[in-house]
Amino acid sequence: MDDTQSNHLKAYGITYWVLENNIEVQWLLNYRGGSFMMDEYKTIVEECVIRGVTYQVIADVQAAGIIRDIADPEVNMETVKLEKAPKIAVYSPKSQMPWDDAVTLVMEYAEIPYEVIYDREIINMELPKYDWLHLHHEDFTGQYGKFYRSYKNAAWYQQQVRDAETEAAEMGFAKVSQLKLAVAQKIKEYTAGGGFLFTMCSGTDTYDIALSAQNTDICESMYDGDPADGAAQSKLDFDQTFAFQNFVLEMDPLVYEFSSIDATDIHTKTQQTQDFFTLFDFSAKWDVVPTMLTQSHLSVIKGFMGQTTAFKKQYIKSDVLVMGESKAQGSVKYIHGSFGKGQWTFYAGHDPEDYQHRVGDPPTDLNLHPNSAGYRLILNNILFPAAKKKKQKT
Repeated sequence: MDDTQSNHLKAYGITYWVLENNIEVQWLLNYRGGSFMMDEYKTIVEECVIRGVTYQVIADVQAAGIIRDIADPEVNMETVKLEKAPKIAVYSPKSQMPWDDAVTLVMEYAEIPYEVIYDREIINMELPKYDWLHLHHEDFTGQYGKFYRSYKNAAWYQQQVRDAETEAAEMGFAKVSQLKLAVAQKIKEYTAGGGFLFTMCSGTDTYDIALSAQNTDICESMYDGDPADGAAQSKLDFDQTFAFQNFVLEMDPLVYEFSSIDATDIHTKTQQTQDFFTLFDFSAKWDVVPTMLTQSHLSVIKGFMGQTTAFKKQYIKSDVLVMGESKAQGSVKYIHGSFGKGQWTFYAGHDPEDYQHRVGDPPTDLNLHPNSAGYRLILNNILFPAAKKKKQKT
């Protein structure tokens, strides 16, 4: 999985397929870019050839030597066993196309199976059936992405509002914002129970904003039929959030922004050619989790915009693990944390290979980006629940 790999993204799909066939995989953290090692079977070799994935057949003695070298306490590498393919759910409207979201786009490309669920399935307590949940770029505040000013007359926007209001009413909620809060709380329970949560773009900050605003109304009348609470800011409860605290809401319904968390305003002042973020280098033997989540053949990765492009560092809670940041801009791109028995990862931005994705833009063709380091971070998270948990070192 270093620079010699012809298709990094499909290599993850091969690994997932091997796990589906009940074959154990060794994830060699920091070894040649985070390689995968497994027993040789003719069918695996054939599948690698079909999918265009670079592989190398080695003798048992060579494999033993690699494991021995990695075990050296002076070497920043580790082996992690992957034992079972995680069952994956994507929280998304059923009408959403896979290419509208980077995670579903890369799973389609890598041939990793997933199921689409939405509000009804979550309210009906179906989340425990899944090991890993991705939130597509949802607005959990009930403000429809704050697209009102630019798209209130667009047919797709009006249909989205009608569909959301109908679904909320059918499930017994007076407002869409109330339904979205209930969904956010169910997802929080799922994570506390041991689930793995991953989200990008506005699915990150709006999720935390919704949790913090559970005791107030932050939606103006064009979104929910009545005025927002004038004292909403003072009623936010930051104890309820996963990642962010002390942020200031953007209460103007015509401003395309949710709060002070988002660092889009900083990145718009940076030239695309200068917009990068750097992955942190963790101790593979002591910090296994972040090491898994940052496996890549590159340590400096191209930045990319989104409704939530990056996070301003001052609003991130002290117990949150920062895994990738744009030091020059003072912003954070990639963070991780634990909640209860579960874990979560927030990855800012919309599409790692489409710098400034806009509504209506054509989908990214991943055949042109088979070695995308930005997309590899998504796939690290997908394989993460397959890892056998090791005893904590003391």
